[in-house]
Amino acid sequence: MLPRVPESPALSIAEELEREGKVLGIDPVPEMVAAARRAAGRLCLKNAQFEVGFAEKLPFSSATFDAAVSRFAVMFFSSPVDGVREMLRVLKPGKKLAFAVWHFAENNLFHYTVSRVVERYVESPPPPPDAPDAFRFAAPGKLREVLAEAGAIAASERLLRFSIKAAISIEDFWTLRHEMSEKLREKLAILSKDQMTEVKREVMDALRAYSTEGGMSFAAEVLIVSGKKPLPG
Repeated sequence: MLPRVPESPALSIAEELEREGKVLGIDPVPEMVAAARRAAGRLCLKNAQFEVGFAEKLPFSSATFDAAVSRFAVMFFSSPVDGVREMLRVLKPGKKLAFAVWHFAENNLFHYTVSRVVERYVESPPPPPDAPDAFRFAAPGKLREVLAEAGAIAASERLLRFSIKAAISIEDFWTLRHEMSEKLREKLAILSKDQMTEVKREVMDALRAYSTEGGMSFAAEVLIVSGKKPLPG
């Protein structure tokens, strides 16, 4: 059995299926697709294929797949309803699609611990209700309504509570958050040198509450929203 690769749902599913099925993953960013292909090669996963594509216009024939999965992506779709409709189109009748989206920011401490410090220095008005944002579908029921509007049946939702753990230092975590979030970088860019020094000091202090012998550990909450493609007739 190959080691788990939790950072990539497509690779994790391919690992679980092994020779029993094939996984096709898409991303609109060519660099992300190239990285996924390299990872599949390193893990010797012959059943995983990756293509550049957009959720609102999937490059696949109708009624092709037995399942469709999206993790932390639907909140950035230009049109979530159209994206879900496309996923339903490529599913076989009666098959299932599922989404993972972040619950409220204050319940996801890997994000909130940093953002609440930065927001004391940078004015951060909330985004418009349906603007692309990591927490666009944090409110229970919101994404479930999108699935219903798109034509999914038997839409359901459950709250998943878990811990995010990483064998990294506080300093490395701060660097990682800075590198991964364009929005955070934009906020920090307007600070003076002295303000930036103070923000980093306060963030380091706040993060110590989540530092363990094995690295960083944060409580996290995700909504799992799923539905099915209707049967014909």
